[in-house]
Amino acid sequence: MAKRAAEEITEGMAVNLGIGIPSLVPNHLPSELLVMFHAENGILGIGGTPLKGSEDENLCNAGGLPVSVVPGASYCDSATAFGMIRSGKIDMTILGSLQVSQTGDLANWIVPGKKVPGMGGAMELSQKAKKVIVLMKHTDKHGQSKLLEKCTLPLTSGACVDMVITNMAVFEIKDRSLVLTELFSPYSIEEVTEKTDCGFLSASKIRKIEY
Repeated sequence: MAKRAAEEITEGMAVNLGIGIPSLVPNHLPSELLVMFHAENGILGIGGTPLKGSEDENLCNAGGLPVSVVPGASYCDSATAFGMIRSGKIDMTILGSLQVSQTGDLANWIVPGKKVPGMGGAMELSQKAKKVIVLMKHTDKHGQSKLLEKCTLPLTSGACVDMVITNMAVFEIKDRSLVLTELFSPYSIEEVTEKTDCGFLSASKIRKIEY
């Protein structure tokens, strides 16, 4: 999923990464591609995951996990980092989520009493980033679809998601409709349909991804 998301990044972008799978995206980019990864805790210029034993205990992403930085990276306070988001300076955000609706609603924040990630900067990012990509497993731990006709959890933001990448498939949301555009091998359209609790359209040509 992280490797597929990396394909959406182009030269010169400022990209915010959520915790979990999105934090692995820098590991799948060509070293010569100039991209500045942003974190809400005050870093612009995050690099790949440091090798075990070479972590800097004072250098982490917004989720508290160790990161490296690229040449030209800069540091700031959290207020300035959020100022970059709120002023529309972030080209793309790649987030995890608990649920996404067929019209692009995002539900990715904590349910009271449950041990899952909090909202963090997702409320601002989902509204202000120029493109919003969600990386998540297709189903939850109970085998229930995380793609729904309507989210059952509290919304982070409505109609904000542009693309969803799951472990089974890639969907784009166009004109408030979910469109299947790619399948991860070995899954079929029939298997994706069975595991998806909402209707979706299929692109005229569906890419088969085999990494």
